[in-house]
Amino acid sequence: MILDFFDMLLKTYGYFGIFLISMISSATIILPLPSSIFIFAAGAILNPFLVGLSAGIGSALGEFSGYMLGFGGRQVIKRKWKWWVKETNKLSKRYGIFWILILFAVTPLPDDIPGILAGTLKYPIKKFFIAVFIGKLILNLALAYAGFFGARWILNYFGLSL
Repeated sequence: MILDFFDMLLKTYGYFGIFLISMISSATIILPLPSSIFIFAAGAILNPFLVGLSAGIGSALGEFSGYMLGFGGRQVIKRKWKWWVKETNKLSKRYGIFWILILFAVTPLPDDIPGILAGTLKYPIKKFFIAVFIGKLILNLALAYAGFFGARWILNYFGLSL
């Protein structure tokens, strides 16, 4: 059902559909939604740079759901898990949460947890967006270009074309 909805968004709205698919799938907390396959497929059909850019912006905006969850629930989190907040605050100061956000955004690691952490620690929202955007842009450009070159290679191998 959700895959049919994503398919409709992609076919109807093109780049804006990619933006919406990426934003919706990144806005889910813990439960992943499969946007990667649509970005890969769209990269084979549309301009892969614009696909990666649209998906990167949408994904970065979708990650604000985790940030807001952490920001809104920080009093509860601080009260219940005081030791956790203290230790993560020390670690973020020592290693820099900016690089951790990029690392989690560019890999398939669950990036909701660092987003919640950033909100809990009141990490500056502009820095949060920039870090997540950098990571999501790299990831989505890689997916789109993999679709662009991969789909063409597979089709050429079987004597077909787009």
